[in-house]
Amino acid sequence: MKIEFSAFPRHANGTGTSRRMRRSGKVPGVVYGAGKDAQMIELDHAALYRHLRMESFHASILDMTVNGTKERVLLRDVQMHPWKKEILHVDFQRVAADRKIHMRVPLHFIHADVCPGAKEGGVVSHVMNDVDIQCLPDDLPEFIEVD
Repeated sequence: MKIEFSAFPRHANGTGTSRRMRRSGKVPGVVYGAGKDAQMIELDHAALYRHLRMESFHASILDMTVNGTKERVLLRDVQMHPWKKEILHVDFQRVAADRKIHMRVPLHFIHADVCPGAKEGGVVSHVMNDVDIQCLPDDLPEFIEVD
């Protein structure tokens, strides 16, 4: 599943500028990595919040458009307000096609309701819900299915 979103370059930085940006419905962020300089960006809060509710947004390669150029990125960090449903800051890492990346991939459990132990009154308990993997960006799975 390809997830595409757009961001806009940001030229001013600082606490006051970020507060004004958040009041106007934008989220400050940064894109770094792949041998390029870090770039400050701003994103639409409503669109980003909608994307963050999807599990695949956290564990897959994303296509981000900044100033008409597409870049492949990974979501690396999200800072949320302590009690409001407000995103304070996001970090994205650029992905180079020839370098391995380190990522946590979620596990999807199937057939838990038909296993013999659960049928006889047992409870299925999952000790791990995600796995650390290291692979090339094109080989990154969205999730791993476990029976």
